[in-house]
Amino acid sequence: MFQRITSLAASSLRYSADLILPAVCVSCAALITRHNLLCPKCWSSLHLITPPLCNRLGIPLPGYEGEGPHISVQAMANPPVFSRARAAALYSGIMRRLIVRFKFEDKHEPLPLFVKLMREAGRELFADADLLVPVPLHRLRLLQRRFNQSALLAKGLSRATGVPVTVMALQRTRRTAAQVGLSQEARQENVARAFTISRSGRKAVQGKKIVLIDDVITTGATANACASALLNAGAARVDLLAIALVAHGLAEFDEGQEH
Repeated sequence: MFQRITSLAASSLRYSADLILPAVCVSCAALITRHNLLCPKCWSSLHLITPPLCNRLGIPLPGYEGEGPHISVQAMANPPVFSRARAAALYSGIMRRLIVRFKFEDKHEPLPLFVKLMREAGRELFADADLLVPVPLHRLRLLQRRFNQSALLAKGLSRATGVPVTVMALQRTRRTAAQVGLSQEARQENVARAFTISRSGRKAVQGKKIVLIDDVITTGATANACASALLNAGAARVDLLAIALVAHGLAEFDEGQEH
């Protein structure tokens, strides 16, 4: 009886709140039935990443057939340091606009949507993960922006999956230049030796299967640098999970504008 009364009270509060502040699409502001989601029209325009995809890089492989796992030509030619990458959608259209607003305009309304999409995209990564680690910002960038978008995503995913998160183990010790416009080789050089593991973080990551959390994957240069630092500190495995993936020719953006 008590649970039923509590449920009815919660429903009444939600109904009253919706009358005061109606639920709207986080992209176009059209009226919808629940907060922090997309309307059907905006949802249908997302380019969600679904199988078949490359098991290492997470890029779509529409011409591949069979169960897999599939490995792309890109992964065979230039294997990443991390084991597997997954992203929820391509970085284009509405998804691009939502991420830009979230990251640079302090618009956090899409955060629950991002977490929901990433939880589904990273389901196999979470299956035996021990720890979530967000890609860090340099302290000066953090002071400027006031929040680390990757840390917010990691904390939300920790609540959604039950996998613990640490935001202090991996640190960015060198402020790097913006990645936009750089070649893959230049990006790698730009972030080389930019990340380290804190003294207390070494104990936290040692022997752990880690999911590295980021917002956007472009070339993977930042993720490779982070994975190298974690593996050198004793991590058993590092996978990568992001909201979106830049497919070649669609956009020029990285984990990149020095985060």
